[in-house]
Amino acid sequence: MEIKTTQERSAALKSTYQIPALPLPQDLETKAVLKKTKEARAALAELKGVALSVPNQTILISTLSLQEAKDSSAIENIITTNDELYQSDAIAQQYTSTAAKEVHRYASALRNGFQQVKNNGLLTNNLIKSMQAELEGNDAGFRSQGGTALKNQQTGEVVYTPPQELQQIESHMQNLERFIHEDVLCDWDALVKMAIIHHQFESIHPFFDGNGRTGRILNILYLVKQGLLDTPILYLSRYINQHKPEYYRLLQKVRDQGAWEEWVMFMLEGVRATSYQTIRLIEEMKRLMLKHKNKMRTELKNIYTQDFLNLIFSHPYTKISHVEEALEVTRKTATKYLDELVRIGLLQKMKIGRESYYINQDLMECLSNVHGL
Repeated sequence: MEIKTTQERSAALKSTYQIPALPLPQDLETKAVLKKTKEARAALAELKGVALSVPNQTILISTLSLQEAKDSSAIENIITTNDELYQSDAIAQQYTSTAAKEVHRYASALRNGFQQVKNNGLLTNNLIKSMQAELEGNDAGFRSQGGTALKNQQTGEVVYTPPQELQQIESHMQNLERFIHEDVLCDWDALVKMAIIHHQFESIHPFFDGNGRTGRILNILYLVKQGLLDTPILYLSRYINQHKPEYYRLLQKVRDQGAWEEWVMFMLEGVRATSYQTIRLIEEMKRLMLKHKNKMRTELKNIYTQDFLNLIFSHPYTKISHVEEALEVTRKTATKYLDELVRIGLLQKMKIGRESYYINQDLMECLSNVHGL
């Protein structure tokens, strides 16, 4: 049947997009891409160096992984506040809201994935499945039934139909896994490959749910695997969230028009801009840590330790039990230590139900006002 309308032609084009095998046949490293790649690499290298200047890397992993999780979840309209997020206790499985629980799951999947990639240098389909399982709280694995379609959230129009059969999904994911690990397949820069990997994963859409969040974890872990990051702290989801319409438009434009260069340029700019934003955030955290350290050493020299300082900067909301465990002291001593920090103005005490929270307001404001840094 002849297709007559623009809308019908567009729908036909979207429904017939064939996911390409990787590597792509065309050379994506145009002059513009190479220039942007150089800028993004320089920014990423600077971020890596600044992160190494923080003596305790777990501080960055604890704070920034939660912020990355918060922003990545917001892209999927899972919205939580910093207060809800930090009042929740993932270890005790106590959450202030369903959204906060989802964000903590994301942060845990990111940290666990990071540890595995750091330990063995592999970013396999089994690891991708395990991260998605942690995100969703199930082990459904790849989609095994048809019916999945991506729709415009405003109009309900189907904009893209991913592969429907499990065999197709597994074949595409095996090709993607090979592309991730076998650098001899093509000599593109790792940042260019990251952009291709992300688009390919989102187009395969291998899971019933959690594809977007899993794909954004994949971005960070690939950079760790390639040695471009030592810790999973690139704040890339904030950039994507800030440019959400453009992100989805360019994802689809590749499928509709083969506009790979525009997509790669968008992702490279995201790495560049996000790196500098995260650098400013880390530098501000370091400044605040020094401020707190000097005040504690001057006014509370009998209780100051580096471990205590690290604790109140690894999480904006500290509980008495956190201090008990981290410093191996009694509950009475832990309470005394925290109350002393309240007395000299470094923490604020807030009681919610039966629980007392000690809030590092400086750190909270730093994490909340990253745009202004």
